[in-house]
Amino acid sequence: MEYKQWNVQIWISEDDDDAVTTATAVLFTAEGKRHESVAHARRNPDDPPVPGIGDELAVGRALSKLGAKLMEEGAQEVSELAGQH
Repeated sequence: MEYKQWNVQIWISEDDDDAVTTATAVLFTAEGKRHESVAHARRNPDDPPVPGIGDELAVGRALSKLGAKLMEEGAQEVSELAGQH
């Protein structure tokens, strides 16, 4: 059985007002491919600033978008291969 390791790095930043958190998720495959996704979480101005919540939401969204991109790319590659037969 062959094992592969893919690594995801996540960068999180907040604006100066702690109102918007941005997460960037980058996947590096063993073959050297790079996939990136960016997502945001916005705090309601009436809510107190709790950075951990924004981090979780922004990262979760970035990972979800990354997953969707991978699924779309995989489906596109299957479709292209099917057209070659």
